[in-house]
Amino acid sequence: MNGWTDELARARLHVVTGKGGTGKTTVAAALALALATGGRRVLLVEVENRQGIAQLFDRPPLPYSEERIASAPGGGEVRALAVDPEAALLEYLDMFYNLGFAGRTLKKMGAIEFATTLAPGLRDVLLTGKVKECVRRAGKTGRHEYDAVVLDAPPTGRVVRFLDVTRAMADLAKVGPIKGQSEGVVKLLHSGDTAVHLVALLEEMPVRETLDAVAELDAADLRPGAVFVNRVSPPRLPARSVTSASEGRIDAGRVRAGLEAAGLDVDVDLLDGLVEQTVEHALRIRMEERAKDKLAESDLPTLELPELTDGVDVAALYELAEVLVGRGVR
Repeated sequence: MNGWTDELARARLHVVTGKGGTGKTTVAAALALALATGGRRVLLVEVENRQGIAQLFDRPPLPYSEERIASAPGGGEVRALAVDPEAALLEYLDMFYNLGFAGRTLKKMGAIEFATTLAPGLRDVLLTGKVKECVRRAGKTGRHEYDAVVLDAPPTGRVVRFLDVTRAMADLAKVGPIKGQSEGVVKLLHSGDTAVHLVALLEEMPVRETLDAVAELDAADLRPGAVFVNRVSPPRLPARSVTSASEGRIDAGRVRAGLEAAGLDVDVDLLDGLVEQTVEHALRIRMEERAKDKLAESDLPTLELPELTDGVDVAALYELAEVLVGRGVR
C-alpha cells in the first residue's frame, strides 16, 4: 500500500520509531516540515536527552521550552521541544498540586530520582504526559495550538513499553491527578488521533525488527501508521538484467564494446572491477526487492525516501520534506 491515507491525515500525534541507525530522527524532522507545509503549525518533540533535533537543525541544545526551529513552505512553522523528565515532574507538581516551590526543594533533596526509582514507569508517564498536553492544548479561541505533534520516540525495541506504560501506571494510581493524567495519555495514544510510524532500511535486520514492532503495536492496541523506507538508492540496471547479473552471468565482451562505443578505453583490471561492481549492485537490488516484499506483509502505507549522498543537513531535511509532500503527506 503506497502513499499517505486520509486516516493518517486526520492523526494529530505522529510517533516516529525505528531500529537504531535507520535515520529515525531525520525522518521525524522531515515529517514535521512536511506536515507544516501550507501554513500549519507543528511541534517536533524528542524525549531521549540526545539533543538530536538541535544537531540536525544546526542549533544549540534545546531548553525545556517550545522553540521555533524552522519555517515551512506556504507560511508554516516547526517548533521543537526536548522534554526533560525532571523539568516535567516539577511542572507536573506545580500544575496539579501547586507545589512549584516545594518541587524545587524536592529536587535539591534528590526526591525526583527517588520517585522515578520507586515507580519506574513514572518517568515515561511524565514524558508522554507532556506530549499529550501539547497535543490537546488549545488557545483562547478553542483551536488547537498545534495542527500536529511529531514525537521522535525511543527505538522499536522499547517503543511499545514506552507508549503503553501509562496503562500500568493508571492501574497503580487509583485516585488523584496522576490517575487522570495517565488515563488521558492512554486515551490519546490508543485513539485515532495517534499513529505510530516505523522507519526501516531495505536490510534484513531493520525489516525484521519493523515487522516485530508492528505485531507488538497491534497486540498493545496501538495503531501502526506508515512505514518510511529510508535511504533508498535508485537501481542502475534494467530490470531484465538483474537476475543474470546477480548470478554472475555478465558478458564482459559486450561491456567492453559498449564502453568503447562511448569513446572509453578500459584495461583488463578496470573491466574486471566494473563487472564485479555490477554483480554486487545486482545482488543488492535483489536483496532490496526481497526486503520490500517482506515489508509488504505489514499491509501498511509505505513511503520511500531517497539516499542523500551528501549527508543530512538542513537543506537535505527540506528536500526530504518535499518528497514526503509529493507522496501525499498533509
